[in-house]
Amino acid sequence: MNYCHITFSDNGIGFDPKYKERIFEIFERLHSKDEYPGTGIGLAICKRIVENHKGLITATGEVDKGAQFDIYIPVVE
Repeated sequence: MNYCHITFSDNGIGFDPKYKERIFEIFERLHSKDEYPGTGIGLAICKRIVENHKGLITATGEVDKGAQFDIYIPVVE
């Protein structure tokens, strides 16, 4: 099967690699709302969309150096 591979990366706050699965859980936040705004649902929604298309999303990150998100979605032929 062929896949479309999409990569997003940033140079933001990043995250500790030990939380690479936790960041996709709904309402999971690694920082308080006082430190960084947000609801904790954005990545959970992304994961749900990718999985509804029979795909996979992964994340790698480093604290204070940014994060990279890789999305793999099967190509329908």
